[in-house]
Amino acid sequence: MNNSKLFKLSLLPLSLAMAFSASANVGDDVAKAVKDSKVDVTLRYRVETVDQDGANPVDGEDYEDALASTLKSRLTVTTGKAFNVSAKVEVDDVTYIGNDSFNSTINGKGDYSVVADPEGTEINQASLTYHGDLFTATAGRQRIVLDDQRFVGGVAWRQNEQTYDGYRVMVKPNDKISIDASYIYNVNRIFGEDHSANSDLHGDVYLINAKYKINKMHAVTAYNYSMEFDNNDNASSNTYGVTYNGNFPLGKNSLQLKVGYATQSDAGDNTNDYDADYMVVDANVKFNGFSIGGGYELLGSDNDVGFQTPLATLHKFQGFSDQFLGTPATGIEDIYVKAATKVGPVKLGAAYHVFTADEGSMDYGDEINLTAAYKVNKQVSTLLKAASYSADDYKEDTTKLWFMVTANF
Repeated sequence: MNNSKLFKLSLLPLSLAMAFSASANVGDDVAKAVKDSKVDVTLRYRVETVDQDGANPVDGEDYEDALASTLKSRLTVTTGKAFNVSAKVEVDDVTYIGNDSFNSTINGKGDYSVVADPEGTEINQASLTYHGDLFTATAGRQRIVLDDQRFVGGVAWRQNEQTYDGYRVMVKPNDKISIDASYIYNVNRIFGEDHSANSDLHGDVYLINAKYKINKMHAVTAYNYSMEFDNNDNASSNTYGVTYNGNFPLGKNSLQLKVGYATQSDAGDNTNDYDADYMVVDANVKFNGFSIGGGYELLGSDNDVGFQTPLATLHKFQGFSDQFLGTPATGIEDIYVKAATKVGPVKLGAAYHVFTADEGSMDYGDEINLTAAYKVNKQVSTLLKAASYSADDYKEDTTKLWFMVTANF
């Protein structure tokens, strides 16, 4: 036997040992991923009522008062990491429990006021995530929530959440800097797959968000959100902005301050030609178990086009009654005050908004919001919520009430 054959034969046991070891490592990694996997179940039952003045578009008669009784059931499976990769699958089902006297936007009951919680079952998330030392990357259908969700969020208040199909990379080179970049080709909206006009938004969406943490108390965020939609040209825009968030100690108390500015222009095949501004100043003082604050928010107007935020969690802003889900052509100024406290185990909140136009002299109206939240235990929480919008020059008087129970297992 020559030396070459002898050498190859001597490598055979080593090769078999390496293959067996690699196979064992693969098996161990997968076994650990399965062992570290978890299954979560969330049930959220909600009753929502809407009393709205004005004529409905179906028969021109007064709107019928809406009463919606809905249950969202969510099953989430998240695997552990195998080779630094984890997977997530989440399925949501929205079912009517009893009363369905409301316009879900797809059930044909246009003579009732809208409660945008259509019935149906959907895959809410289905993604793979790579967990690296320097960055995390996710591909597939996923939840994306940026900052306070003023521009990009999940609209999680509605029973059918808004999620995104695409790719996301989050980079954190050090403790001070974090960069979040996404490319989205499809937005799965709250109206469900069966809505003929508003089911999804298709196109090319680029989201870049970079945060610099000055210290524990102060941070600055800069962002660029570029959106070009194939099926909604006039929602296409390009937005640049910056936000400062600070926390100032006041003895044993604190002042939280947010100041932001952004500019937006038309993009893609948008038929409008505009350059509109966004501004916000929000201050909140916490003391002795109370929180009192207020602020000013402007979504400006240019050439009869208002500053748009089509991917935002809009229910968080400009009042709970959702009168301004689309910015009016004359823009909007929102001046508000807010307060919160805790009475025993119950968290209480209140806010008052005054809405006016950015262009012209229209007084849109004002709104009162009230909340009461009680956490029964670690798994179960309840919420009572009310909103009353009094119209002046925009839309109609509207009152909404909610009662919600959420259980997490």
